[in-house]
Amino acid sequence: MGRWGGLVVRTARASAQMAARPWRGRRWLVLAPHPDDETLGAGALIAQSCRSRTFAGLVYLTDGSGSHPATWGRPRRLVAVRAREGALALARLTGSRQWTPVHLGWKDAHPFTCGSAGFERGVRKVSVLCRRSLVDAIAVTAAHEPHCDHSAAAELAYAVKARLGGRLVVAEYCIWADAPKRRFHALRTAPMRQGLRRWALSSHRSQLSGAYGRGFRLSRHRMRPTPHDTFYVRRTA
Repeated sequence: MGRWGGLVVRTARASAQMAARPWRGRRWLVLAPHPDDETLGAGALIAQSCRSRTFAGLVYLTDGSGSHPATWGRPRRLVAVRAREGALALARLTGSRQWTPVHLGWKDAHPFTCGSAGFERGVRKVSVLCRRSLVDAIAVTAAHEPHCDHSAAAELAYAVKARLGGRLVVAEYCIWADAPKRRFHALRTAPMRQGLRRWALSSHRSQLSGAYGRGFRLSRHRMRPTPHDTFYVRRTA
């Protein structure tokens, strides 16, 4: 038996599925480091929570401008493109245009450090969103992810948790890192509709082609994603 954010979990089976208690009914905010991470790591969660009316929104940490070196020095076009791609991916995952991603606007690959003015502004903004939308669960990239923006997103989420306290839970998802082996409970979504994640990923055209020159490119393996998401919640007891 363990505790997840103050909620007692008595069996592994009870904690394995997001549709089971104590997770059923929680309102989810997804925090993604870059446009495309929301689909890669939390696409099933977004689709599932939208259907159950427990999706509270999507926040992007960075502007995504660092994915293609050829655009450095003139990043505004890429920033605008990636913002449009993120909005389209979210519309495809939710089946609606009612949701508009929130952009914190951090510079890609140059995250603010904990304690800095920029980091504190991010904590305040996400905390306000959580209070306004009655969020009690944040899905974010894992703290041990190798990319600096991914680990910074986790640090921001835990800072929001420390500020708000109460029943707010942080659930980590892995994109580039292996699953954590200790001190975590695993939580899995139901499978998403076949082809939906791939369709949402296809929204991120700047990450799939050479249209912006040499730079990051999603691999073919990433375009064959699993139908479910897995999240990891730190044990507190």
